[in-house]
Amino acid sequence: MSISGQNLTIVIVTLKSELVVEECINSIDNEISIIVVENSNNIIFKKKIEEKYKNVSCVLTQENLGMGRGNNIGIKLAKTDYVYILNPDVILEKNALENIYLASKEIKDFSILTPINSNKDFPNWKNITFNDFNNLKPFQVDSVDGYSMLINKKKFNNNFFDENIFLFLENDDLCLRVKKERGSIFVIPESKINHKGSSGIDPKYKDEIEFSRNWHWIWSKFYFQKKHFG
Repeated sequence: MSISGQNLTIVIVTLKSELVVEECINSIDNEISIIVVENSNNIIFKKKIEEKYKNVSCVLTQENLGMGRGNNIGIKLAKTDYVYILNPDVILEKNALENIYLASKEIKDFSILTPINSNKDFPNWKNITFNDFNNLKPFQVDSVDGYSMLINKKKFNNNFFDENIFLFLENDDLCLRVKKERGSIFVIPESKINHKGSSGIDPKYKDEIEFSRNWHWIWSKFYFQKKHFG
């Protein structure tokens, strides 16, 4: 079954992301359903975003639940077969979704796929066997970054992101589980995104966020290693 605007929902997890999330939403076809999961109780943000965009519904979690748990809320609320996870600081370039739709007709089976980051210095995919490509055809990889992941819900048995991981490596965990279960992960080179990188939160919270990121990076590395490698 190929992807279309009718069977796709986009999920964006936000936290103090007012300065960037609208640019992300504006890059998406306004006929596509978007679920914004705001990791706070910011009712002003919810009202503003829902009044401005008729295709957007905003869920307030009341507290910061982390990326994985926030994404799971959006995925489970989505009524479509496919869910595209986006960070609020990601912009879809022209025809990004259309090129995904076309590519999905040629790929018989997949668990995850994604456009490619337009900045070649910061690829949004990893592969053990090769790190380059020389054509525009979709190619399989071992993992993709969590800021852009289109998920085939039927492949996951309702087991999406590991909610024990608050921040960092939740995407690596998901991709590794896909590979262990012999699923497939594809990158679509003709579909492009622009990731601004670590700009999803208002800069005035820079010190607070940096402290939190450093703590969670260490903890997530420990948990990930123990979970998969003992």
